[in-house]
Amino acid sequence: MPNSFVVCKLFLLLVLFIFHYKDRKSKLNRLLTMDTDLLEQQDIDLSPDLQDHMQPQEEAAQKVKQYYRFWILPKLWISINFDRLTLLALFDRNREILENVLAVILAILVAFLGSVLLIEGFFKDIWVFQFCLVIASCQYSLLKSVQPDSSSPRHGHNRIIAYSRPVYFCLCCGLIWLLDYGSRNISTTRFRLYGMAFTNPLLLLSARDLVIVFTLCFPIVFFIGLLPQVNTFVMYLCEQLDIHVFGGNATTSLLAALYSFICSIVAVALLYGLCYGALKDSWDGQHIPVLFSIFCGLLVAISYHLSRQSSDPSVLFSLVQSKFFPNSEDKNPEDPLSEVKDPLPEKLRNSVVSKLFNFFLIHSKRLLYVGFYVLYALVGTVGFVTHYVLPQLRKQLPWHCFSHPLLKTKEYYQFEVRNAAHVMWFEKLHIWLLFVEKNVIYPLIVLNELSSSAKNIYVYCGGKLIVTGLKLLRSSFSSPTCQYVTVIFTVLFFTFDYKSFTETMLLDLFFMSILFSKLWELFYKLRFVYTYIAPWQITWGSAFHAFAQPFAVPHSAMLFVQAAVSAFFSTPLNPFLGSAIFITSYARPVKFWERDYNTKRVDHSNTRLASQLDRNPGSDDNNLNSIFYEHLTRSLQHSLCGDLLLGRWGNYSTGDCFILASDYLNALVHLIEIGNGLVTFQLRGLEFRGTYCQQREVEAITEGVEEDEGFCCCEPGHLPHMLSFNAAFGQRWLAWEVLVTKYVLEGYSITDNSAASMLQVFDLRKILTTYYVKGIIYYVTTSPKLEEWLANETMQEGLRLCTDRNYVDVDPTFNPNIDEDYDHRLAGISRESFCMIYLNWIEYCCSRREKPLDSSKDSPLVTLCYGLCVLGRRALGTASHHMSSNLESFLYGLHALFKGDFRISSIRDEWIFADMELLRKVVVPGIRMSLKLHQDHFTSPDEYDDPSVLYEAITTHEENLVIAHEGDPAWRSAVLSNSPSLLALRHVMDDGTNEYKIIMLNKRYLSFRVIKVNKECVRGLWAGQQQELVFLRNRNPERGSIQNAKQALRNMINSSCDQPIGYPIYVSPLTTSYSDSHEQLKEILGGAISLGNIRSFIVSTWHRLRKGCGAGCNSGGNIEDSDAGGGASCTSNNATINESQSSMSQGGGSATTGQGPGAVQHPPVAAHPTTLPAAHPPTHPSTLGKIKIKHSNNFIQVQSYRQNWPSSSLDQA
Repeated sequence: MPNSFVVCKLFLLLVLFIFHYKDRKSKLNRLLTMDTDLLEQQDIDLSPDLQDHMQPQEEAAQKVKQYYRFWILPKLWISINFDRLTLLALFDRNREILENVLAVILAILVAFLGSVLLIEGFFKDIWVFQFCLVIASCQYSLLKSVQPDSSSPRHGHNRIIAYSRPVYFCLCCGLIWLLDYGSRNISTTRFRLYGMAFTNPLLLLSARDLVIVFTLCFPIVFFIGLLPQVNTFVMYLCEQLDIHVFGGNATTSLLAALYSFICSIVAVALLYGLCYGALKDSWDGQHIPVLFSIFCGLLVAISYHLSRQSSDPSVLFSLVQSKFFPNSEDKNPEDPLSEVKDPLPEKLRNSVVSKLFNFFLIHSKRLLYVGFYVLYALVGTVGFVTHYVLPQLRKQLPWHCFSHPLLKTKEYYQFEVRNAAHVMWFEKLHIWLLFVEKNVIYPLIVLNELSSSAKNIYVYCGGKLIVTGLKLLRSSFSSPTCQYVTVIFTVLFFTFDYKSFTETMLLDLFFMSILFSKLWELFYKLRFVYTYIAPWQITWGSAFHAFAQPFAVPHSAMLFVQAAVSAFFSTPLNPFLGSAIFITSYARPVKFWERDYNTKRVDHSNTRLASQLDRNPGSDDNNLNSIFYEHLTRSLQHSLCGDLLLGRWGNYSTGDCFILASDYLNALVHLIEIGNGLVTFQLRGLEFRGTYCQQREVEAITEGVEEDEGFCCCEPGHLPHMLSFNAAFGQRWLAWEVLVTKYVLEGYSITDNSAASMLQVFDLRKILTTYYVKGIIYYVTTSPKLEEWLANETMQEGLRLCTDRNYVDVDPTFNPNIDEDYDHRLAGISRESFCMIYLNWIEYCCSRREKPLDSSKDSPLVTLCYGLCVLGRRALGTASHHMSSNLESFLYGLHALFKGDFRISSIRDEWIFADMELLRKVVVPGIRMSLKLHQDHFTSPDEYDDPSVLYEAITTHEENLVIAHEGDPAWRSAVLSNSPSLLALRHVMDDGTNEYKIIMLNKRYLSFRVIKVNKECVRGLWAGQQQELVFLRNRNPERGSIQNAKQALRNMINSSCDQPIGYPIYVSPLTTSYSDSHEQLKEILGGAISLGNIRSFIVSTWHRLRKGCGAGCNSGGNIEDSDAGGGASCTSNNATINESQSSMSQGGGSATTGQGPGAVQHPPVAAHPTTLPAAHPPTHPSTLGKIKIKHSNNFIQVQSYRQNWPSSSLDQA
């Protein structure tokens, strides 16, 4: 013991030493912010704590040394020499006062709790020294943190990581003290669960010793990186408690985790009063108290509402803000996108409103004991069919035995999908089974068990009843995929195998649901490990991989233990440096990435004008192609939740990862939060033209295995519609599987053509210039400001020389090989030659105006057109550096004008500054439209020679086509607004390439392959990359951990990490998709159960009844009119009858009336009731017409809306 007290005294001196450093640190920070030159010029005695040593006169010119006087004891101090870089290497710089205060508080807590444990005698001999080292390391980390730390999620200095060690030390010390106190002061009442006494003193002492050993191992724990930083730990803890205790969902941020956890606690607190009153009430064998029925109904309603609520409160807050503070969102008038209204936030708010008014109230009576087995048998049958049989039958390779899906969609055999996905019968069956399972069967089971368990639960243990019921109901509403397995196993296990250990079926289901979630996670981890290290398919990316493969074989037992521990704590199991050696990483939430990294697209709205003109930022393919992944995210936001519910992506759960692959798009979709009618996901888009390794893995997921005929080393073939032995074996040893090959999603088809090949010869450039001139003439004649421009005196003065009929512009930039109106005699472009070529076009455009103007040869309109066309071509020549004959220079100038970079270099063109709208609304659209017309010229070379055809073509393109530069914010707005067609000229400068492409986008339905990846494979590879690049600082771009591994898609997964760890070209923000935005799902289920929808249903039903009764009272009617809106009374039917009578009287009694070719007279209905065409309509789609039957007195009027009805069918009618 005396040795221990000596060590304690030394430790206290060390603590005082650190505190004294901390007190002086704020003053040092102020010094560090000052200029070093100023410090050298200032007097030496800057403060009482700073002094210098006297220097000789000959050394006065040298650099002055500065010292810091540190007091060890009163009247005992030492001088510490420092400069700025030395001090920064010694201490961290705190930026705020709050950081200093927090550091001092944590240092005090560490010292206090450490001293308490030392005094209590928890450590003996050498372990006292080890514990003091742990205390010293925790306190010193507040002065100088480890950078980079093994659990740091980012490059560079991480300010949060400095507080990890002291916070965890305080938690462990507090836990040690509580466990020791509990073991010594345990009450006689012991908490037992499944026969195990959890309040046994021996068990508490064992737990205390385990925490003590863990605390002593802090240096190793933090070196390996087994504990996350503090904010990640808080988010992880709240998320895990909310999921496993309250049945919540994954969360998207620390604020969302706290918000969701608090909502669950508030819900339990609100229900506790009702539950307490219900349990105090009298129970008998025949009746259930009314208060308990009210409690059950509110429990179901609150559980349903919480399952429908997103964990992110920002959308709800924006809804409240828009309702109560509509003018609080101030817009920046200088924002280029201020006029562009994004419809997405309003759609999200409407979806949240519909979910807030959802209600689902179930009142359940006690089920008969006979129905107990029937109900659980129903759960097993419905769950097995819905979540196993149907998904397997719809997979691309069912059970990895069949070579094609057994239940095929309509689009399966289509080469090119042109319409939205057709809803199949098995999709309707799946959604109805899912609806009944999670909204009827599971609530009945939980309510039945609540009623059965309530009588056996102590009155003060109502919280146990609330928590278990809330967890089971919320989890069944949100993710019922694997619930049937848990329920059936629990019933069989505690009913037939270990009936004596049951703790009521309600608690059994609660704990078994937690156990099964961990077992599923362990299953996925082991499957990933065995797939990754299988010796017949492992790929060695480096020499270390070859060494690690045999080294890992003897440690298989340790690997299994690591997998079990990581599954218990939900931590990733990552391959070390991509090898076969696996280590456990620190705990992470389902979201995985602590940093909210989102791609910021570079365009003209967020770059300086000078950089746009000189360097053309954002001209690489990755930045320009990121907009397509952003549009794909928007498309998924509208359809993903509904498609998941329809079973188009197979079975899914929280944290699952999918890959969407098409001709050029390859994106990883990470499902984060899965609620009842909502899904929060994140999309990570990969490069269009990836690396060699990425291309090999893309080929692996796109190539089929149906043609494989191998059986071991021979090729005997395979059975019809079945896979060969080698193919079936290989599919079972993959960390991914192809679910769907024809997943239909709305997007853009991208066509890129080389501009150099389209403008290689002079004739093609001349055609482009001609369309350029005609485009300028079109836009100036159709402009509403034309009359204002013609009356502008400044423009008239600037164009005064052009009014002369003999005027000629002899600028050297004009070229006879490019300009069609070039005058060879005058060596320039004269007004006369211009009129010879373009006067006819000017006259036609002017004739199409509502108010025609004078378009004669000497008119001001022709002068203005001539001046603009000369200016436009001179600007093209200037941008081309007066080298239009050179193709590269011509393309450079064309791209400069296309993005709006017009440089007025001639004094003869300065008249354009009188109104810059001429450039924005006339010249720029002219050069952009010429590119589209030049493309059309290849399909119809002589079609645009007719002015009317050319005029209509430009008008049509103006309405249906968006032509803009890809750096223009209008381009992004047009893509996200689902414009039907877009066109742009792209200049790509990346990796030494310098080429120009004409990009054409057409909106259509795209076909994707959906590949499901083992989520533990994704989490493990992500964790491995983060550790390798951030902590181990491996900067090798060809490192072994990113080489292709087809069995795990290692390169594609590692490429999708956040930059700079990975290199995705787009990472979407966390996006929530609601089922209310899926039209096909709303047609099947009728939308959400809300007050508004119930009111609409009642009103529409009432209108249909009124319409039917009105039609019946008048011996005739049209039911289709009631479907179209209803609400018409009997008078509307009478009006229709009167119209038909008057029209027939005007026909002169002929067989065909004036209402249509199909109106004929017939005998009464009762005479020939079965000879109507409506009873036997033609079956061919081309001849199927819409029939309306109107009763008028004793005649029937038949109207056909198709002209190709066979006359024989009408004659028979």
